[in-house]
Amino acid sequence: MSSTETPFRFYDNRQKYLQFVTTTNEKWRVAERSARELSNLRPEPPALRLFDAGIGDGTVLAYLLRAMHKEYPTIPFYVVGKEISLEDVRLTLEKLPDRFVEHPQSVVVITNVNYAEAPALRPSTTEKQERMVMEYVELDGSDSYTYGEQLRSMEDFLVENWAVAPSKKTGNPLYVTPTAMVIYRKDQKFALDNVIPRRDDYKADFDLIIASQPWRSRTGADFKVNKILCPLSRSLRSHGVMLGIQSSGDDPGIEIVHGVWPDEDPFPVDRHELLHKLHSELGDDVRQFDLMAMPDDQSKLTYEMHTLPSEIGLSIGTSTLFAAWNAAIYVAQIEDQRAEAAALDGSYLDATAEVLKRRGGLWFHDETFVVRRN
Repeated sequence: MSSTETPFRFYDNRQKYLQFVTTTNEKWRVAERSARELSNLRPEPPALRLFDAGIGDGTVLAYLLRAMHKEYPTIPFYVVGKEISLEDVRLTLEKLPDRFVEHPQSVVVITNVNYAEAPALRPSTTEKQERMVMEYVELDGSDSYTYGEQLRSMEDFLVENWAVAPSKKTGNPLYVTPTAMVIYRKDQKFALDNVIPRRDDYKADFDLIIASQPWRSRTGADFKVNKILCPLSRSLRSHGVMLGIQSSGDDPGIEIVHGVWPDEDPFPVDRHELLHKLHSELGDDVRQFDLMAMPDDQSKLTYEMHTLPSEIGLSIGTSTLFAAWNAAIYVAQIEDQRAEAAALDGSYLDATAEVLKRRGGLWFHDETFVVRRN
């Protein structure tokens, strides 16, 4: 790769991402695991506060909002979701209208700023703070159709303010304009006065933080902890919980990858190393936290590729092979250039078919860990 080229980022490939999301139940498994933490929370007035560290297409967030309503039907919600992808923000907005109908006292904030800035909606420099765009979207009416139309009308605002520029050093997208879109029902504005965030009124004290796959797996522990886990941990309120989730391998997915690249090691940093580094990074403040790696059987989260029993037999359809291959290289974060090179001789399909037949399907393992503030 020449010095003038932008470094590849696996998650910028929308085709791979969308196919992975629609052909596996990973989002639902993450959502179900996240919802299990709700009964352990101790929310205090004026609201239950949730931070989603990468909302993606909004599937996990929508599930959690439904679960939160079931667990806490009368408590106001304050929800902040970080997402730098314009397309993912669009997909998330499509899932929100009915949430404001079922749970009227909800404030949902979507922002494009980074992990250290997003919990308090506070950019890191005075110059960025002055440029911060706070757009308040007051939903009029009382039905999800009307809310949906109003959120769709935000398209021009999103196009203008969700622009990104790639980092010359890492290729990671950086926001051009720090922006937060604050959404709530107009008829609930008075009741939510103490929940709606105000410019220059910085506050980061969340009851629950979901950090599911918020990094490139090959990135070192120092970056993951310093840039993401440590600032998020400090954003927990008393008795607040952060659930971390990352790919761990030791599954048929990595066997497919090893069928093409035998020495591939896409998950070099496990939860134990992350929490050890976080323990060090928190310094004296570590006494305020419980860092829980949990035993393997409690930590493991398994999700599958959707298939019918008839699709995994003596002859596996081409579409199933393509879906399985895509899921395997997406989870392992294989760059397009390497995947394309492997596709030239067709051996990747043989490797995929062999694993599917031998295993009788395709599944993946994530590992989870919990950080709780005392």
